[in-house]
Amino acid sequence: MKPFKYILLVSLFALFSFSGIHKYYVSITQIEYVKEKQSVQIISRIFVDDIEKLIRKRYDEKVTLNDGQDEVIIDSYIKKYLLEKMFIKINGTPSMLKFIGKEYDDDIMRCYLEIENVASIKSFEIQNKVLFDIFEDQKNIVRNNINGKNKTFILIPQKDKGLLNF
Repeated sequence: MKPFKYILLVSLFALFSFSGIHKYYVSITQIEYVKEKQSVQIISRIFVDDIEKLIRKRYDEKVTLNDGQDEVIIDSYIKKYLLEKMFIKINGTPSMLKFIGKEYDDDIMRCYLEIENVASIKSFEIQNKVLFDIFEDQKNIVRNNINGKNKTFILIPQKDKGLLNF
C-alpha cells in the first residue's frame, strides 16, 4: 500500500472511530462507475450533527435528524442541498444527479445519489461544496473508481473541484 493511502486510511479510521462531538469537519464521497449498468453510483458520508446544523440554519431550526420524525421533509432538505452543492460533468457535459435516499449509521448519514445512462466516461469532473458554507475548515474527500482508475481528491473551499481524464 502506498504511504499516502496508508496514512489516509489510518487518519480516516481514527476520525470515524470517535462518536459524539467531533472537531474535524469532513465528508467522504465514494464514486463508482458501473459500466454494465451505465450508472455512476455515489455514496456521500456526512456527520449527522454537521448536516443537522446546516439544515437548522438554512431550512428549519426545529429539525432533529435520526429521530424517526419528519423523514420526508428531511429528505427534501437533503436532496435540495446536495443538488445545490454537488456538480458533476461527464465528458464535459453537466450531469443530472438523482437523489436515491439516505440512511443513518450511528453519527454518520449516508446519502445515495446516481447518474443514469452513462455509456462511457472519457473525462470526469466533480465540484463538491458540501458544508463549505457553514464550516470554513470543511474538507470533502472524494474517492473515485472510474474505468478501473482509482483517484482520491481532497477538496477544500479554495479548491473545490477535481478532474480525471481517461
